[in-house]
Order: sequence, then structure tokens, then C-alpha cells
Amino acid sequence: MYLHPRILIATIVLVLGTLWSTGLLIDDLIHGGPETNSADDLLAAGTAVWFSNIIAFALLYWEVDGGGAAARAHRIPDYDDFAFPQQSNPRLARPGWRPRFVDYLYLGFTNATAFSPTDVMPLAPWAKLTMAVQSFISIAILGLVIARAVNVFT
Repeated sequence: MYLHPRILIATIVLVLGTLWSTGLLIDDLIHGGPETNSADDLLAAGTAVWFSNIIAFALLYWEVDGGGAAARAHRIPDYDDFAFPQQSNPRLARPGWRPRFVDYLYLGFTNATAFSPTDVMPLAPWAKLTMAVQSFISIAILGLVIARAVNVFT
């Protein structure tokens, strides 16, 4: 395994920061924060937290999948944590295809948007649980922020 502890810790800190920001935003929505009375400010805050959710989880998926980015660069992992379409059908990609960061960014975006896997399937338990957490954060952000913003508009 080629996981670099400092990079992994930094990535986990980003994910925890996203969880914290989501909690603060939800607390402001429940108890009335400074941005909750302006639809523009609320949508800006919600968008920032939502994008940080996508980026933090994309980095986490990229850093941990298959033993880490370095492990994937040096060899094909023994077991995949995610099943990309290119891995299931050799005609979909060039020989030796390996996921790059953009593939994990897309995974993070689609999971945050659809609240579920789209084309990339989680195989490992950690991947399933992590995607569930990301979906929960996204549902909380989008549902509550949009509901409050519509309420402010009316």
C-alpha cells in the first residue's frame, strides 16, 4: 500500500471540514443565521459547502481507492474498491487504463447530484459507507438550502 499518511490526513481533514461546514449551515438554517434571510447569501453559502463536499470526497476516493494514487500508478491493485465501466469492458478504454483524478471528481459530482452511484459502483465496504455519507451531506445541503431560499423569495 502506498498511502502517504500526510496526504491521507489532509484529505480526512478536508472531509471533516465539509461535515463541519454542513453542520454549521444546517444550524444556521434551523436557528437563523446571518445568511439565512438573504436568498443570494444562502445560495452562495450552500453552493460553497456543496462544492467542498464534491472536492473533498473526490480527493478521498482518489487517495484511498486501490491502495492510493501511487499504488495505482505503479501497478494494478489486487482488488478494486470502485468498479469503473472501463474496467468491466476492455473495449471501453485503451489497454492498461487506470482511473485518474477527473474520474474520481466525476464520481464525487454524480454521487452528490444523484445521491447514488451512477456509472461507478462501490465495491468495498468503506467505499459504500463513504458514498452514503457524501449523499447524506448533499441531500441535507440541497434540500434545506433550496427550501429556505424558496421561502425567502416568497
